[in-house]
Order: sequence, then C-alpha cells, then structure tokens
Amino acid sequence: MKRPKLKKASKRMTCHKRYKIQKKVREHHRKLRKEAKKRGHKKPRKDPGVPNSAPFKEALLREAELRKQQLEELKQQQKLDRQKEQERKRKLEVSPGDEQSNVETREESDEPKRKKAKAGKQNPKKLHCQELKKVIEASDIVLEVLDARDPLGCRCPQIEEAVIQSGSKKLILVLNKSDLVPKENLENWLNYLNKELPTVVFKASTNLKNRKTFKIKKKKVVPFKSKICCGKEALWKLLGDFQQSCGKDIQVGVIGFPNVGKSSVINSLKQEWICNVGISMGLTRSMQIVPLDKQITIIDSPCLIISPCNSPTALALRSPASIEELRPLEAASAILSQADNEQVVLKYTVPEYKDSLHFFTKLAQRRGLHQKGGSPNVESAAKLVWSEWTGASLGYYCHPPASWNHSLHFNENIAAVMKKGFNLEELEKNNAHSIQVLKGPHLTNRILFRSSGLTNGILDEKDIVEESPRQTEDKQDADDQENGSGERNAEISDVAPVEETRELSPEQSTAGKPSDGSSALDRASQEDETYDFTTDYI
Repeated sequence: MKRPKLKKASKRMTCHKRYKIQKKVREHHRKLRKEAKKRGHKKPRKDPGVPNSAPFKEALLREAELRKQQLEELKQQQKLDRQKEQERKRKLEVSPGDEQSNVETREESDEPKRKKAKAGKQNPKKLHCQELKKVIEASDIVLEVLDARDPLGCRCPQIEEAVIQSGSKKLILVLNKSDLVPKENLENWLNYLNKELPTVVFKASTNLKNRKTFKIKKKKVVPFKSKICCGKEALWKLLGDFQQSCGKDIQVGVIGFPNVGKSSVINSLKQEWICNVGISMGLTRSMQIVPLDKQITIIDSPCLIISPCNSPTALALRSPASIEELRPLEAASAILSQADNEQVVLKYTVPEYKDSLHFFTKLAQRRGLHQKGGSPNVESAAKLVWSEWTGASLGYYCHPPASWNHSLHFNENIAAVMKKGFNLEELEKNNAHSIQVLKGPHLTNRILFRSSGLTNGILDEKDIVEESPRQTEDKQDADDQENGSGERNAEISDVAPVEETRELSPEQSTAGKPSDGSSALDRASQEDETYDFTTDYI
C-alpha cells in the first residue's frame, strides 16, 4: 500500500501577525541606531593627505614615496628568497647524495655573518680608536677642539704626537665655549697656547637651520646661551688661505674629548643641523664626512678615549660614560676638590660646608631632593653637580701655568712647521674682534678651578683593557662577601667582651645550677655510656 504524500505547511499568515513582526524589526533597528549614536561610532573618513599649506610638504611626500618603494623592494626580495628556498629544497629532494656539498656552501655563506656578528660585539672603545686613526690619516689639517674652561685638561699629548709624526699634517687648536670664561682669562690662555700652535677663539651657535625648535615657557632662562656664532669667519679664513697656498682640495679632521663641542663647531661652520649634538657624552660614534664647500671637506670623529691612569678629576670630566657607570659621589667629590669653596657656595647658594658629603646634603635640602622618609637624596645631588660641570651651561675657569715650557712632544722647530702657511697676524686680529663681541659670565657665576694638566688618552687598541661581565660580577660578589665577613667579625668582636664581663644575678645563678636528682641521672647515663661490652667483668 502506497504511503500518502504529506502536504507541506503553508507559509501564509494573518495580516495581524505579519504587521506585528515588521513593527518588532523596526523597533530593533531603531534601538541599534540609538546605541551606535551613544557610542559615537562614525564612518571611517578618507585620508585627506598632506595639505598645501603644510610646511615641508614636498619633503614629506618624498619620504612617503621612498618608504613605499622600500616596502615594495623588501616584498620583492622576500619573494625571491622564498623562490630560491623552494628551488633548493627541490634540488635536495632530487639529489640527496649532494648533501655534503650543500652543507659546505652553507658554512661558507655563514662565515661572513659570523665575522659581522664578531664586529658588532667588538668593544666600542676599540671602534672609537679605529675611527680616530682613520680621521687622522685622511686629514690634511686636524682641529683639536678644547673647552675654554679647562684648555690644558682637554689637550691629549698622544693624539698631538700622532699628528706630528705624520709629518705633512697641520694641527690647529679651537677654543670652544669661550663665552663661559672671563675675557681676561681667555686672553691669557690665547697668549699661552699661541706660543705652540695656531689657536682660534670660537663660540658655537645654538640657532641653526633645519632644527626642530619648540617654544617652551620656562621660569628660569639657562644662562650663557646665545644665538651668535663667534670665530666662524676667522676659522673659515684660516682654512681658505691654507687651501689656496696648497693649491688642492683639503680635508679637515675634528678631534677632541667628549662634550667639548666637536659636532657643534661643524654645524656652526656649515650653518645647518648636520651632525647630531646633545647633552649626553659620546653621541658621535663613527666618522662623518661633511663638505663645507667645493674645496674643503670636514670630518667629524668620535670622542677620544681617556686613559684610566689619569687623575679622578680628569676621569670624572672627560670619561664618555654615564654617571651610573661612574660612581656619582666619587666623581662629583673629585670635581669639588679642585674648585674654589667660596665661589661654589655663592653659585649654589648653600651655607659653608666641611666636606663634599656635607655639601651634597645641603644642596639636596636646598633643591628639594628627598628620599622616602624625608632624608636628603645625596646621590641625586651628586648627579646634578656632575651633569652641570660636564654640560655647557656652568661658567668655571682655570688660570694658565705661570711659566711656559714646551711640551715633551713639542719643540721650537715643530712649532714653526705647524705655523707655516697660516696668516697669524690676521688670525690675531680676528681673535681680538671675537673676544670683544663675546659676553662673559656674571661675577656670581664664575668658579675658579684648578686644572689637573694634560689628559692622557688611548689611541692604540692594544692599550684598552677588556673586562668580561663575569669578571665584574665575581669582583662584586667578592666585595660583598668581604663586606659581609667584615660585618660578622665586627659583630662577634663586639659581642664577645660583653659576654665575658657579664655578671649573673643570684637568681640566675641558682636557676643555672642543676638539681641533685638531675645530677644523679646524668651520672648514671655517663656510666652506661662508659660500659664496655667486650670485656668480661666476672
């Protein structure tokens, strides 16, 4: 018997039901629109691009285009690499017997990568020495930039000797930051240094082209900062005359210790923001070639590496390291030991101090540098002093030596050779004009400083001593252990005499004596322990 066909359910519905469903749907959509309006959801707008009124529009568009091209090239390179990898895998599958040759080729290709990795892990001080040698070899004239606040402390005999031994190279001294010292002191130093080498008075400019400056309202204006560059014409004239006398294009290398203003001098000569400059030490890490004009090219170099055999003051002022690596209290104390106490008190407006620790305590209280609990933060005060003395805002000065003598690596013949080819009379007039234009520091901002003399540097990579991180950790652990054992010994030595001299009270003495019952039990236990089971007592 055939099964009867089932009829499908009809989709027809009453008008009341259909209208009710439509009403519910409309209410639901209305609710969603309200929620979206509350959330502030808007349609994504199209990127309008760079407006025509925006500054540097062409440069921005060029940068965006270059970035786009670089991304496309990178994608193309990745695609090619993938294709090569697939081909290599196919070849391996086809000829498995040739695996040894493939392994050899891989090892050969890995060798240059290993060399690059080793070069990347190389000590930065050694890299600085390599770059300095390159700069000296490539230069016809070497500008040694000195800080006018301590010119003798910024001179490096090793570098000067290397320039002299080259034979055909000239050496010029540039007294930068000349606005931070009194004019009389600057003239005395100029007369002292001119006896050995041609010296140019210089003051780098802080207002340069292509530099992003933002107007920030400050309560206190940093002293001694001016937009005028002094000594630029004198240095330009000196280099131009030498180039004309040579009759060929020349290269000028700029060297010096950290934070003397090497890159600032180059930026001032070029009148553009080309070399990176800043407050922190050792920003320049490799040589940078900057063309001044068609005939003269200037080369920026990394800072000189100071030798560890120098005085603590020289290490604190000239080391291209952060204050965390140096010990702030030791570094700042070494600097304060060479400064005039009365002028330091006037500058920092603190009462008279007995020693450096007392000074840092008073300065921390004066500047509001406190730790948890309200105690003065001495370490922060030491960091503040160190950063001011190594920066470019504090005005301190030192007197030149009373009697002038040739340096060990100099004599009269070498001095005459170094001055040959320069118009010294015109240089003297330009220096006098620069000194007149400069504004010296205020009387309250002058601090007399005792220079520690010439600062020895490292030019040869072999002289740099490397310490592995494990050695430094072992040293720290050993120091901690010694300190800990010393403290324990001190505690024991302090406690021992107290125990010997302690007198017992009668109650303690009676409590300390054992009772008769306990003494009998102790005797019995001692007899049991002394009984020998191997012997026969019968």
